[in-house]
Amino acid sequence: MAFRRGYFFTLFLGDIFVFYISLWMTLVARYGQWPNAALLELHLVPFSLVFIVWFIVFYIGGLYEKRTLILRDRLPWAIVRVHLVNSALAVAFFYLIPYFIITPKTNLFIDLVISLILLLVWRLYGISVLAPRQRQNALLIASGDEMRELRDEINNHPHYAITFFSSVDLDRLADIDFTEEVVQRVYSEHISVIVADFKANEAEPILAALYNLIFSKVIFIDMHKLYESVFDRIPLSLIEYSWFLENISLRPKVSYDLFKRIMDILLAVPTAILSLVLYPFIIAAIKLDDGGPVFIVQQRIGRDGRPISIYKFRSMDRNEVDVAATEKSDNHITRVGAFLRRSRLDELPQLWNVIRGDLSLIGPRPELPSAVAHYEQEIPYYGTRHLIKPGLSGWAQLYHDGHAHHTLGIQSTKQKLSYDLYYIKNRSFMLDIRIALKTIKKLLTFAGA
Repeated sequence: MAFRRGYFFTLFLGDIFVFYISLWMTLVARYGQWPNAALLELHLVPFSLVFIVWFIVFYIGGLYEKRTLILRDRLPWAIVRVHLVNSALAVAFFYLIPYFIITPKTNLFIDLVISLILLLVWRLYGISVLAPRQRQNALLIASGDEMRELRDEINNHPHYAITFFSSVDLDRLADIDFTEEVVQRVYSEHISVIVADFKANEAEPILAALYNLIFSKVIFIDMHKLYESVFDRIPLSLIEYSWFLENISLRPKVSYDLFKRIMDILLAVPTAILSLVLYPFIIAAIKLDDGGPVFIVQQRIGRDGRPISIYKFRSMDRNEVDVAATEKSDNHITRVGAFLRRSRLDELPQLWNVIRGDLSLIGPRPELPSAVAHYEQEIPYYGTRHLIKPGLSGWAQLYHDGHAHHTLGIQSTKQKLSYDLYYIKNRSFMLDIRIALKTIKKLLTFAGA
């Protein structure tokens, strides 16, 4: 319920309509008449294949993410940028694949212009049509920073289906008459949704009063689930041992794990072989830069806490094995290493780790043993991230900004763990595809070095 039900599905259907109505308008504009069946058939098949690619680019470009929808000032440029990529792909498609020959190709360029205009209109103004005329009043019962973070996020953005009309801090519950000051307000202010931290010890005295509101058709939502839905992470301060017992299980997902391993092999083997073409250039660049070793081998912590050895092209003055054991280090990134990191070329040798089975393509990034030993002492539940196989790319790498690189960072690692736990809990084939597509975007834009 964080975002309206069907919101993204409606956006997707709207995009489909825009693509096909743009094609129809193109044919009308080009030929000055209603297109007949033969003309439509000539264009529908090749353009439909192009549209499929466009949807993938839309997804990679973030046009179906909450962040893009909420930050509407960035939306026009995001649409233009993605449409430029789609235009280049469409031109390549029709000019390089002889099977799909459309004459005149002027139709393609007319379609690109019309579809861009309609997309801007649809995405900028269609959202206001989709928005409900009145958001449901909600009551938030919780405490701590996460309570305020959730309240501010939902109240400050109109795309959510609810608005927190008021809130109750569980830490100050003893200072109020809950029935008199809260329950009565539910009726008087027409509050239809209550979001609460039901598992907090402080909430125990009010559960009976909340139960009675069920008969008044009030909807109850667990704060943990709403927070997870809104922020795509699981805050450590809201969970206890019971959360892990309920949500994290060692029971193997046999079909998922088998399919994931097959996909790792099918994707990593050809990619690793093709990447060998780049090795001579990378090796020469490293040698010309400072003459040091080309490869490094690092110990990392893998599944079930077992140490694994991973391979990388060297990007720092020396092997970074012990850098994470200190807050500061004199180990610096080389000139060539900076480029290798931005392009992720330094991680190409890890494809052989994937083939060997030490890593997966998708999963939490493995840490250095010295860092793991420190974090396990300072961060509760940190070892849980080792229940599954680590990966080359993961949920935290995509959505967590500001994590520590080659130094210890307790607070940033806590946030990173909250994303890792989200992945461990929700891991699935579709989530892996989402991570893979977003990773491709980061690789193509040199983001997140």
